[in-house]
Parts: sequence; C-alpha cells; structure tokens
Amino acid sequence: MIPEYDDNNLTNANSTRQPSKTYRIDFEAGRISGFANGLEVVRQAVYKILNTERFEHIIYSHNYGREFKNLYGKPRHFVYAELERRIKEALLWDDRITSVNDFSFRNERDCVFVKFTVDSVFGSTELESVVN
Repeated sequence: MIPEYDDNNLTNANSTRQPSKTYRIDFEAGRISGFANGLEVVRQAVYKILNTERFEHIIYSHNYGREFKNLYGKPRHFVYAELERRIKEALLWDDRITSVNDFSFRNERDCVFVKFTVDSVFGSTELESVVN
C-alpha cells in the first residue's frame, strides 16, 4: 500500500510567520530577564549582530555579524560609505528586517557614531551604533 496525497493541497497551504519570541537580554545588567517579542526582539538582534565581528566566533554561521575590523585607519569618507554598505549587508540576513536606511554619521575623536532606521515586519525603529 502506497500512501496517496494531492500536490494541490500542499501548494495551497497557508504559510504564517512564526512569532519571534525569545529571551530578553538586559545588556546593561548583563543578564537575561523574561521574554521579548516584536520590535524589541529586532532591536536586540541588531545590537547583537553589530557587536559580533564576522568569522571570529565558530558558534555563528559565516553570514552572522559585521565586518568592521579592516576599516580602522581608513579615510573618513571611505569608512562612511563602507559602514552603510556593511551594516545593510549584516542586518538584511535577518528575515524580520525589510530595509535599513536614513544613515547619518558623526565623528568624535577616534569613534564614528552612525544613526540609521531599521524597517521590520513589526515596524520601524531608529538605532545608533558606535564604531571605535
């Protein structure tokens, strides 16, 4: 006896996005406390991605993280253009993030502060990151 199935029923199945509920990380206190969902999880994911150098930690895939190391000591305008491209590249691997735009940069001493907007399936949020 061979089971029978209808291919049409498989293609008509409704696909729904799974909730992105995960543990809430309190970065200031250095501990996990409760759960987070929605836009808070996207902010947390962005923070984690932009604070993880790509290819340095074997626990993460080669698609996870950012590549900022080789920007140190380069001309400012080159760094700005590359930061925008590399931040977009790093964040758009997350399927909850739909776009990254509205970049603005400012320098203070040896740091570059970059502000940008992340659009996600849960809404938009403005974020800031510091590159030393």
